[in-house]
Amino acid sequence: MVGTVELLLATIPLVIAAVLLVGFFWPATRAMPVAWVTALVVGYVVWNMPWEWLAGASIVGVMTALEILWIVFGALVLLYTLMQTGAFDRINAGFAAVSDDRRVQIILLAFFMATFIEGAAGFGTPAAVVAPLLLALGFPALAAVIAALIGHIIAVTYGAVGTPIIVGVESPLGDVDTTREAIQAEGIEVADFAIEVAAWAATYHAIAGFIMPLFAVGMIVYFFGEERSIKPALEVAPLCLFAGIAFAIPYWASAWFLTAEFPALIGAMVGGAIVVGALRAGYFRPEDEWDFPAREEWPDHWVGTIEPGQSNDSADETLDMPILKAWAPYIVLIALLIVTRIWEPAADFITQSVFTIQYENILGTGLDESIEWMNVPGFWLILSALIAIPLYGMSTDDVKAAWSKAGRKIAAPFIALIFVIAMVQVMLQSGGHEAALQMIVEDEETSVSMIEALAITTADIAGDGYPFIAPLIGALGAAMAGSATVSNITFSNFQFVSADQLDLPKQIIVGAQAVGGAIGNLVAIHNVVAALATVGLVGQEGRVMRLNLIPLVYYAVVTGVLALLFSYVFFPDVF
Repeated sequence: MVGTVELLLATIPLVIAAVLLVGFFWPATRAMPVAWVTALVVGYVVWNMPWEWLAGASIVGVMTALEILWIVFGALVLLYTLMQTGAFDRINAGFAAVSDDRRVQIILLAFFMATFIEGAAGFGTPAAVVAPLLLALGFPALAAVIAALIGHIIAVTYGAVGTPIIVGVESPLGDVDTTREAIQAEGIEVADFAIEVAAWAATYHAIAGFIMPLFAVGMIVYFFGEERSIKPALEVAPLCLFAGIAFAIPYWASAWFLTAEFPALIGAMVGGAIVVGALRAGYFRPEDEWDFPAREEWPDHWVGTIEPGQSNDSADETLDMPILKAWAPYIVLIALLIVTRIWEPAADFITQSVFTIQYENILGTGLDESIEWMNVPGFWLILSALIAIPLYGMSTDDVKAAWSKAGRKIAAPFIALIFVIAMVQVMLQSGGHEAALQMIVEDEETSVSMIEALAITTADIAGDGYPFIAPLIGALGAAMAGSATVSNITFSNFQFVSADQLDLPKQIIVGAQAVGGAIGNLVAIHNVVAALATVGLVGQEGRVMRLNLIPLVYYAVVTGVLALLFSYVFFPDVF
């Protein structure tokens, strides 16, 4: 029977991960193997898991991680292909040339460019790419990092072509028998439930996040202006709000009426085009240009080893490339994904067993896992990158350079994801075997996993206030692991069980988890370090995290209040 001691022991893998990642600043490549071993020990000693279940659950985790890495690798290959050919410089130049006003550049690059890169690649890429672009335009390094981190948050739930939903929500919920059966009892499949979660997450984001361009501009002008004042931000408030709405409407519509892969990409492309068009037509242009103080007045902690204003020398060679050609691979990608999701013959073809890696009844446990390698976005990202080779006339050396950069970039996530998802799967599957610990749920003794036991206890303690803390749980997971996907994998089932225990709308609560997983990236140490490294400012992690707590608290509070209203007032009957 699960008691206080067992509950405390069930938290140990998560506590170990948090302490090593946040307290000792260990990289995930070191911390997560330790957390996985801890989960194995707790599973074996406390939850009575046989070795077959420990190994089987870990194998499920490895296969899930490989599916994520297939997507991430494809995303990085396509991104580096565009960077290698100069197409990315052309896209960037198209944004930067619109205005010399720093506030406008924040909106176009730190918001639209960053959300686009998040939708295309995810996993810490936006800040690591956009921060150097802002630095090259003359931004202080610290300001560049903060703007890039704040700007892309609304898109994180749909990063890497929907990975936090497709893999982060759908996979863990489908892997737990009781959860999958509860969803199917409502007449829907887990995949459909995940799409509904994505739609509700977009609703939270659209309401709380459309103001993020103004938030990003406000943070920069207040903390990096000559005077600590938000007046310069208020001067461009109409432009900021127009930009947020131009992004949010197609973003929200895509989540509700297409699938979870597209919101960030479509929101960024459509919204960015609308805003750039409006600015070029003379609308919303600031009357006076705002800039940072003179370079000699900057404090030392604003700048690192790379001097602001150092641009990419090769960028000039690509400015003659037609803008449509520069965007073409991503346009092709969206078209391919839409066709293969919307057109039933194509969807049926790519989900055939011949295109699926299947492992059934793993080690005799009854656990199953599969990788639909053609159905997941990774295949279509790779195909789009291959189409780009003749489109841009890439040489063999160019192709090798792009692919090798992507390979090197994925090495660290490979190790971290393998172990973190294996740890989560051990915790999720710890209640599936015959000797699992039991807990009294609705006056009946029921076998529960570590995650379920923690969720039920948390729900009992939080009571009616649980919807408010749901996004905070997701934010904590992302802050620890540096990934919204990992946060969702860890806590989606936790949130589902908690909602079930309290008779709350599960789509709304898991949607709040997905939003929390996004906003936790604001202070995720891995993302902060990666972004600071690209501008030569490693060592200022604490300063960035302290400043980013401001938008995090705003976003978490607004999302928590919305979750309460959705759950009890507006949509209490949603499943």
